[in-house]
Amino acid sequence: MKRLSIIIPVYNEKKTIKEIIRRIDNVDTGMEKEIIVVDGCSTDGTKEILDNLQRKDIKVIFEKRRKGKGAAIRKGLRWATGDIQLIQDADLEVHPAEYPYLLSPILNGDKRVVFGSRFLKGRGKTRFGSYVGNKAITWAVDILFGANLTDIATCHKVFTRDAIKKLHLRSNGFEIEAEITTQLLKNNEKIYEVPIDYIPRTHQEGKKLRWRIGFKVLFAIIKFRFTR
Repeated sequence: MKRLSIIIPVYNEKKTIKEIIRRIDNVDTGMEKEIIVVDGCSTDGTKEILDNLQRKDIKVIFEKRRKGKGAAIRKGLRWATGDIQLIQDADLEVHPAEYPYLLSPILNGDKRVVFGSRFLKGRGKTRFGSYVGNKAITWAVDILFGANLTDIATCHKVFTRDAIKKLHLRSNGFEIEAEITTQLLKNNEKIYEVPIDYIPRTHQEGKKLRWRIGFKVLFAIIKFRFTR
């Protein structure tokens, strides 16, 4: 039986970490699941919750200092042993119920990389400013790399082990999303998008992205275009 590795980068998600794991448990993928949680030095009680997880199918990794989402994803990918590897945020904005839909193109043998796009069918519930920012960085990738994508910043990125092991990721922050995408494109991987539902949360509810990060990601995309 194939194994699915689910990488969850976590920072201060005390209110949602149990629920995201419950939702992952409840989805039937037809595969053995391996959950890898990487905690980036949470200070809100998330660490204490993770300390009490005693399950063979869950690996919990505690970083010694706060480095960022990118560092957590990179560490999770290093620990992953699955034939297929999937990134899942802990914030409940995207739902594990989408897994069968995301996995289907790979399991059918047609694709090696699948992104769950929040914008393939339009803006949805995304706030206008966030939508414009996401479209700007996605357009930058499309123009600079000759792609035709709609959402490079989606957390729902799924890969075969062969596709992801060829990447040499270095980003520590949110620019990891662009680095993963651009390295895949440089490796001539075809990224297949499927639409997913998206329920954005507010900053009051714990959302961590700020508008300044968009500029950082944009500059990173330009750098990735001209470096290896």
